[in-house]
Amino acid sequence: MKDLGRLKYFLGVEVARSPNDIFLCQRKYALDIITEVGLLGAKPATAPCEENHKLGSATGPLLSDPAMYRRLVGRLIYLCFTRPDLAYSVQVLSQFIQNPRSEHWQAGLRVVRYLKGHTGQGILLPQENNLQLSEWCDSDWASCPLTRKSLTGWFIQLGTSPISWKTQKQQTISASSAEAEY
Repeated sequence: MKDLGRLKYFLGVEVARSPNDIFLCQRKYALDIITEVGLLGAKPATAPCEENHKLGSATGPLLSDPAMYRRLVGRLIYLCFTRPDLAYSVQVLSQFIQNPRSEHWQAGLRVVRYLKGHTGQGILLPQENNLQLSEWCDSDWASCPLTRKSLTGWFIQLGTSPISWKTQKQQTISASSAEAEY
């Protein structure tokens, strides 16, 4: 075994330390994604996805090379490791891995344009932390236009540091908003 010193970069995650905290980000990985899809000169987007998007009912042509869409979504999934702000958008994009259409590709490029304006975001882990566990959960009743399934999302913090988050479709179809929340 060999001591390589303090951790600075590991598996695409940059680790910056100060006397009071640790900051985890994937800036270089995000820049690699932006470069790979050719959007270095593009105008940044203000949000990762459009409000009230209709990606579930897209009718555009199927992509001729779905492998590029699958690669982009896979890379975005790995980026979510330090970017909870992308969880919902990437969850939506990952639903169309089998048969991606041109609208799905454009939505993926919008996420990349959002990354362009926010490459340095990450997770701050402060040294002084009250170690109080806080959780939030919410659901959106029948938000998928095709299946009418609801979405559930949750976020967990330890003190002021996020430690876990997820957005996913529910397994069953809820008959009411109260049932979706339950």
